[in-house]
Amino acid sequence: MSKPAELREQSDEQLELSLKEVQDNLFRLRLQSETERLEAPSEIVKAKREIARIKTILRLRELERERSALAAAQP
Repeated sequence: MSKPAELREQSDEQLELSLKEVQDNLFRLRLQSETERLEAPSEIVKAKREIARIKTILRLRELERERSALAAAQP
């Protein structure tokens, strides 16, 4: 699990890659919980939180880019 400060230091491409990895991990955890005993059910919650953190950072960056583009367009 990454800390938010560590995630903010990553580039958008790195965040997208991390997001894909965590989503794949969440899928495997859910599959494991349905088919066999999951050792730590809290791992599902942790993965969901990690996804939310990454998506939040990506969305904040997107909004900042839009804001700066809008400010540049206005005289």
